[in-house]
Amino acid sequence: MADTRDITELLDVFNFTEYEAQTLAGLIELGRTTAPDLSEATGIPKARIYGVLAELGDAGYIKIIPGRPKEYQAKPPETILEQAIENERQAYASYKQRLEQHEDEFLDTLKPLYDAGGSEVSPTEELLYIVDVGDPSERETRTLYREATDRIHVITKSFEYFDAVEPALRDALDDGRTINVLFLNPILLSSANRDVQRDIVDRIRTDYPAIDLRFSATRLPWRGTIIDPSMAYESGQAIFLVEETDIPLYKRQAAVTENSSFVAGMNRYFELTWEHDTLDDDPYS
Repeated sequence: MADTRDITELLDVFNFTEYEAQTLAGLIELGRTTAPDLSEATGIPKARIYGVLAELGDAGYIKIIPGRPKEYQAKPPETILEQAIENERQAYASYKQRLEQHEDEFLDTLKPLYDAGGSEVSPTEELLYIVDVGDPSERETRTLYREATDRIHVITKSFEYFDAVEPALRDALDDGRTINVLFLNPILLSSANRDVQRDIVDRIRTDYPAIDLRFSATRLPWRGTIIDPSMAYESGQAIFLVEETDIPLYKRQAAVTENSSFVAGMNRYFELTWEHDTLDDDPYS
């Protein structure tokens, strides 16, 4: 099969995950085919390919042809483009309708409270604000990658959200940003997270060799992303969450800060860990 990188990059505008873009690009090149054949051609694991195909089918981008086995076929490019526009239109219409249903209650309840409390920003609000972990935190992370002008430091367990932020990370790298990723020591991970980490590490080393990777020797109390730190407190932003082993990830929240002094302190921790508390040997060599 031909290299699908150029096609996949064209599909970035649709905000597909990496697997979705690779799957659709593969179908565009191969034509009508089966899931196992597509998995072999694209390198997407068989355990993932069926779910990705189902999502693309539900979104209206591909045809699913019944049979034993099922076959799959990409819709024409003009149809894919029209469907993407329609999907976004429907999503916006649904969102707008939900807001309008609560408009009166929202304004009647909150505006008197806001007016009575004044509009001054508290010191805590100036220091950071909170977002849910998942889509909101991933959006904030992509924004940081795009706004970075110098350096990006990532502290992560396995970088399991890599698919969601890869296009923005790739753009930052192409624009000359320095990127360092500090992974948690794999022996401290569950077997499932260790498999995810190994896969992400292999992808980064293959596709983005300019990114510097290291592995912490000990547990990390927090994880997140720092951009453009300055010990002169002149720049810097960050998003982070602390480790809370007794709280499921979907219930956690992340903190976002633009306070340059706070970011400088976080960066100091990152640098000390990076230089003095990482593994001497590569766990995946």
